[in-house]
Parts: sequence; structure tokens; C-alpha cells
Amino acid sequence: MPRGLAVVVAHPDDDTFGCAGTVALHAEDPDLRFVLVHATSGEAGEIAEGSGATRETLGPVREEEDRRSWVALGRVPDRHEWLRYPDHGLADVSPEELTTRVEEILREEQPDVVITFGPDGITGHPDHIAIGESTTTAFHRCREDGLPGFRRLIHSAIAQSTIDEWNRRLLDAGEPPMDPTQLYVPRGVRDETIGVDVDTGDVAPSVLAAVRQHRTQLGGFQGWSEDEQLRAMSREHGLIAWPGWQPGDPVINDVFDGLDDRGPSVR
Repeated sequence: MPRGLAVVVAHPDDDTFGCAGTVALHAEDPDLRFVLVHATSGEAGEIAEGSGATRETLGPVREEEDRRSWVALGRVPDRHEWLRYPDHGLADVSPEELTTRVEEILREEQPDVVITFGPDGITGHPDHIAIGESTTTAFHRCREDGLPGFRRLIHSAIAQSTIDEWNRRLLDAGEPPMDPTQLYVPRGVRDETIGVDVDTGDVAPSVLAAVRQHRTQLGGFQGWSEDEQLRAMSREHGLIAWPGWQPGDPVINDVFDGLDDRGPSVR
């Protein structure tokens, strides 16, 4: 049964860190159509030492890193759109303009599942929040117009238990824990609100290979062992933003669970 997945994010590497495992699990699925949309090229981001990028070249370098990440994963997008709005400037773009750009793509593709950021942007990043809001609005406009597809909207998230584990690691190393009130610091959601819990352990090596293509952005991995990096790639979480989901409802273990005749698999 054909099925479409659209992932709409702000920066190169948001996609790899957020959904590469999910895509890798479906890498051999001939029925999958995978559409990827980036709102910016990430030209205002980090430049890790030794990456070879400069402030002037970072945008094109990060676009190429993202392309290579999907090649390394083994499943490239069927359609990849770069909107090329200014990095760290999405909050200054007209929300209606941004929504319309995303909506045009979604209307053409009519995906079954759309993944984007929720209101917290995972790290509070204004770009994440802006593209998440516009994509969510675009999804509902398409759905309310009765277009085919648009059966599930997922907001990427990090479970609080994961944040707690990372903080324990920091404390063991004699470093202060992460402060989720600070901008660009990951913040978790209560574990009981997680509606999507995907075990990506079997494909974690492929995901890690993809993540490592983002050489300009890998400063945060310094000091992590191979096992720790693989463990970090072994789970993907999300909130089911539509249709309605409440704690206690079945947790899906694949973004397409319940959307075909096979019915859902649950935790």
C-alpha cells in the first residue's frame, strides 16, 4: 500500500537527528514516498573545528552535508525542497507566507504522515517553533479541505527520561546538568505524553553514519563513546498532534501504524 511521509524542519541536521531512524526502518519499502522540506540552509549555525567551512560557505556546506547524510543512511528523499529563508530569521518571516510555502508542497504531495516541530521547538529555537507552527497550520488546512492523505501529524519530541539520562551523564562527568529554561537547550516532555516510540536500535549504525556527515555541527558529540552515540540513535519519540491522543491511548511503534489494513502495533 503506497504511503507518504513528509518531514518539515528548520535546519540541515534537524531531519537527521529527528527522523533518520524512522526512514531507515523503511529504507527497503518500495511503497514509501519520502518528502523533505528545509526552511533554511543553516548558515548561522555552528562551525566545528576542522570542518573546513567558513561563515561565508556554511549554508551550501550544510546543504551538502544533509544530502550526504541521506546517502550514508541508504535512503535519499524522493523530493527535497530548500526554502532558503534566513537562518535564525524564520520568526521574522510572515507566518502566512511561510505557511503558504509549506502548504503548496503538502497539497502537491498529499502525505499520509507529516512530522515537524511542536510548540516547544524541542530546544526553544525560534526557527523550530516558527516552522512547526506553519507546518501544523498547513496540515490542518489541507486536511479540512478533504484532500487525500493527512492522516497523522507528529511533533518530534524528547522524552523527559532521555533528558534525565543525559543529565546523569553530565553530572557523572562533573559538569552541570542542562537547563531547559535556556534557549537552544533540549527540553523533554513527560513520558506519558509520548504517543510515538520507535525502536531504531537495529538501524542505529546507519543513523550514526548519517549524523556524522554533519561535520560542521558535531561539537556536541565530543567526549561521547561509540556505544553512547549508538544508544542516542536507538530511539525516536514524538507527540501525536492529530488525530486526538491522550495519555493511556495506545503508543505506536511506527509512524504508519494503524494507517493500513494491518492495524496498529502497540507497546
